[in-house]
Amino acid sequence: MLDALSNRLQDVFRTLRGEARLSETIVETALREIRMALLEADVNFKVVKAFVDRVRERAIGQDVLRSLTPAQQVVKIVRDELVALFGDMPGGLRPDKGVAPRVILLLGLQGSGKTTTAAKLGRWLIRQGRHPLLVSTDVRRPAAIQQLNVLGGQAELRVYDPAGEMDPVRRASTSITEARNLGFDVVIVDTAGRLHIDDELMQELTSIRDAVGPTDALYVADAMTGQDAIKSAGEFNRQVGVTGVVLTKLDGDARGGAALSVVAVVGVPIAFVGMGERLDDLEPFQAERLVSRLLGMGDVLSLIERAESAIDSADAARMEETMRSQDFTLDDFQAQLRTLKKMGPLEQVLGMIPGLGNLKQLGAAQPDEKEMNRVEAIIGSMTKGERRNYKTIDGNRRRRIARGSGTSVEDINRLLRQFMQMRKMLKAVGGMGGGTGNRKRMRQAMAMIKGRGLRA
Repeated sequence: MLDALSNRLQDVFRTLRGEARLSETIVETALREIRMALLEADVNFKVVKAFVDRVRERAIGQDVLRSLTPAQQVVKIVRDELVALFGDMPGGLRPDKGVAPRVILLLGLQGSGKTTTAAKLGRWLIRQGRHPLLVSTDVRRPAAIQQLNVLGGQAELRVYDPAGEMDPVRRASTSITEARNLGFDVVIVDTAGRLHIDDELMQELTSIRDAVGPTDALYVADAMTGQDAIKSAGEFNRQVGVTGVVLTKLDGDARGGAALSVVAVVGVPIAFVGMGERLDDLEPFQAERLVSRLLGMGDVLSLIERAESAIDSADAARMEETMRSQDFTLDDFQAQLRTLKKMGPLEQVLGMIPGLGNLKQLGAAQPDEKEMNRVEAIIGSMTKGERRNYKTIDGNRRRRIARGSGTSVEDINRLLRQFMQMRKMLKAVGGMGGGTGNRKRMRQAMAMIKGRGLRA
């Protein structure tokens, strides 16, 4: 996420930390680098100028320059000002006014990801205990309605699709009646887009808005389009009215300056960000968390939330009991790898851990999803008896497993060596008994298991 900008900013901070004392000249040099980094990331130039001026005003104060940790204070100032760029509005949807059903109108240009966002938002609402109904009003784009039906099926969401009705306003208005009759408390309206803004599009959107009276009007912007997305969002806000922005594809290779410009330029908050291709990869926007990841400080709270959603409490209790009984098997190891994969792409997960946000810059090997799949293939090629007792895996069995998994005997040997090291570690932990300190060691051991899985 915003890798290029993150790299540049962290380089600047490393330079500052190398100085025993900061002078105005050193701070000005750092600010010049920060300015260039933001401009290259496609942040609006007016936003960059105002940002750098605010940082300069605070960073060149005597309290900072004469402090024992001036570089750390400058980093804190930059962090605070980056958070301030996003305003003080919380992410997610606005407070519910008690109107049933709540209507969410998705707006945006063609190709920005509105239809996928509709399904992702529906999934998110289900996790909040809501019951959403989806409807498409895009009657012009080929297969647009079918696309929402397919995504709705994948996300286990109800899609309203009245047969033969091809009037966008009628499709939207009758979906409200359908929701009330069937007990749905949220209606997500996916609207049509164009390759550019035109009068016909705006008239259609205005008619739909007037017909359904949306609680939320979310503009869906592709982060890869940079400042173009911001200009379009401003125009939609002027003509139709926008309550929040959804930034999609923020996990891609885009420069990402749109994320830092949207609040200041458009004047509406960021509601959600799309962080991946899975239907669960939509997060309410949290400014402090995004900035922490951007500056390489990690995002432990998001990591904990992902772990809690991926790890079943009963499975966690069983795993702890397995560790206590010193009976950790290859089946357990495979279960841990699958749990880790549920948390999302490994690069994203590692980016939430303080100090591991930028493995490339540290010269470390990148997490390899294919390597984890190879480990799963190896374990899947073993018999139940072999997974329960790895000691039965002799030379002949290793050759058979290698053929079955499409790997080599060396791969099997390496996996088993690492597995035996983990068992040895868990044996030591499991023999320590109960107690708060030992439970902490067990949690640390489980974290090490996952770390081993990355390098298997």
